[in-house]
Amino acid sequence: MGAPWQHLFHPANADRYRQAVGSAVDHLVDHLGGTAGRPLTGITPREAAERVAAVDLDRPLGAGPDALAELSRLWLDDAIWFHEPTAAAHLNCPVVIPALAAEVFISGVNSSLDTFDQSAGATFIERHLVDWTAARIGYDDQADGIFTTGGTQSNLQALLLALGQQAAPAERLRIFASADGHFSVQKAARMLGLGDAAVVPVPVDLSRRMDPAALSTALSDSVERGDVPMAVVATAGTTDFGAIDPLPEVAALARAYGAWFHVDAAYGGGLLVSPRRRDWLEGIELSDSVAVDYHKTWFQPVSCSALLVRDGATLGHVTWHADYLNPKDSAHPNQVDKSLQTTRRFEALKLWMSLRVMGADAIGEHLDTVIDLADAVAAELTAMPDIDVAAAPQLSTIVFRSCPPGVADEAALAALNAAIRAELFDDGRALVAATKVDGRSYLKLTLLNPIATVDDVLGVVEMVRGAGRRIAGESAAPRAPRQRLAVAR
Repeated sequence: MGAPWQHLFHPANADRYRQAVGSAVDHLVDHLGGTAGRPLTGITPREAAERVAAVDLDRPLGAGPDALAELSRLWLDDAIWFHEPTAAAHLNCPVVIPALAAEVFISGVNSSLDTFDQSAGATFIERHLVDWTAARIGYDDQADGIFTTGGTQSNLQALLLALGQQAAPAERLRIFASADGHFSVQKAARMLGLGDAAVVPVPVDLSRRMDPAALSTALSDSVERGDVPMAVVATAGTTDFGAIDPLPEVAALARAYGAWFHVDAAYGGGLLVSPRRRDWLEGIELSDSVAVDYHKTWFQPVSCSALLVRDGATLGHVTWHADYLNPKDSAHPNQVDKSLQTTRRFEALKLWMSLRVMGADAIGEHLDTVIDLADAVAAELTAMPDIDVAAAPQLSTIVFRSCPPGVADEAALAALNAAIRAELFDDGRALVAATKVDGRSYLKLTLLNPIATVDDVLGVVEMVRGAGRRIAGESAAPRAPRQRLAVAR
């Protein structure tokens, strides 16, 4: 196999590196052009597991085509391709090319962003992006933040900072979040030792937004019981409906009760660069902290996210000084002082390169495009007699289900739509998600592909309708169209 150091990224191996990366890019592009309009193959977990388990990791294949061929067989041949318009299940986006170019530098140089003496200029690139995002939110120059692995980590750290502001016993602390909010709030409460009962779900209105009146009642009732409102978490873009909670009203209630106000904008944070819809985030500037996932509506590769805080001093709750890493008397600006992580990749470079090559407006236009797409598709769906749309879309998700004639029982509808989703996955035609709304089973389209057209998405819907009619054993029968839904904003 040759000397082991021949595989190190080193000037002596520059030609070998260039060849290896070039071969990998060529191999990937070959796969990219051979997806044949399908987002997946529908491989079963058992098949995938057996293929991987059969590999003897103690017998390397060496540099060359064998390793790439094996990679295709184990993964790429059956990978989920999010650039395909028929991949419409989850909040996974096709990614912009400048960010992919950045990955070459991130991996090759291998900077770690915990301390300045491991990253140098990278420290300030990240800090500049934090300041820029904070300014987009509407924070002043006291703001700060840190890049994270995703919204789950950002929400955890935000609630940790909220906890650090409290002197009350942990068992009395309460977190108020929309009933449609992200499950990471409950996970964070567990990880912080507060328990499941610490999270108070707040009912939503007909537009699936947190109901301020219900929040007011929940806060008042909690205080009357002797509990302490630790935090109120508003969502700017719920996972299922893309709903944006009424941020100004929620902010006022949080402030009235002395609670930390956090906005989970993991999904909707891309509106910060939207040329047409930035005003949808009105009130976000009133928050104490914001979670933003650049790897969702900013079209960056996973992972690329951040937690932003109004007052940078609050990040001190996660600071710990180690003499061997970031001593108190260090003359360098160390990012580990405000991060839950120690070693951290230079993920910020992806966003930096995207902004420097494309510009913020271009990224925002991608998001505006998929929101327009969701509105147009939803308008078509509400006129279909065998399709039930749960609510008008607010960002780029559509929650709907197949309701063929003669199938009205909820249990039967749940089984039918589960079977439709499985069929589309198994034959690789389309990838749609599943969810529940008020206990009822639905399918979901998550549209994050700005190249997709209305016809592309309606093609997926027709697959759902056709499978629904066939599985139900009935032909499509004409029925009076449902009333079109007005798009809620």
